[in-house]
Amino acid sequence: MKNIVVLVSGGGTNLQALIDAQESGRINGGRITCVISAKPDAYALERAKKHGIPSRVISRKEYDDVAAYSKAILDALNEEKADLVVYAGFMTILDEQVVNSYPYRMMNVHPALIPSFCGKGYYGLRVHEEVLKKGVRITGATVHFVTEVCDGGPIILQKAVEVQSGDTPGILQKRVMEQAEWKILPQAVSLFCEDKLEVRDGIVYIKN
Repeated sequence: MKNIVVLVSGGGTNLQALIDAQESGRINGGRITCVISAKPDAYALERAKKHGIPSRVISRKEYDDVAAYSKAILDALNEEKADLVVYAGFMTILDEQVVNSYPYRMMNVHPALIPSFCGKGYYGLRVHEEVLKKGVRITGATVHFVTEVCDGGPIILQKAVEVQSGDTPGILQKRVMEQAEWKILPQAVSLFCEDKLEVRDGIVYIKN
């Protein structure tokens, strides 16, 4: 049984999707053993508490720079014996010491179809604002492995979502979460825990 550690910063809707999937038996071969928050007031901590999942707060404000904060996160992941690290609305950039310690063992969900609308500065409502500005007809979500390149790691799963007439960034954000993020993130986590993901030459292959 693999140990899944989830990193959060805010409301924790993606964490809740993982918890719901776990409790309904849709995550095989792993369990959420710890939630680590970058903010002490993140509602995600309440979600973890409600479901009996241990949590830790490692506040970004208490560290002088990215390197010191990344070291603190890395130490916590090692203490928790993490097999898989999941970014679930974790808004703090970590440096390469964390990624290098957990190669292809960290994953993130991004609210667009990578390589579109991704990279530095593309997070939260900004992504959906840009989608609407460009007038694209199809958007969606991507689960990818985390590397030192922001949103640049190998793609694990993607799911498309239709952009509708009259959409606002908030309405589109909600649809992308409900129709894509909350579905493919638990699916990708389960595939990892079942040892069904293999990375070759930067491409993720899913084993039958």
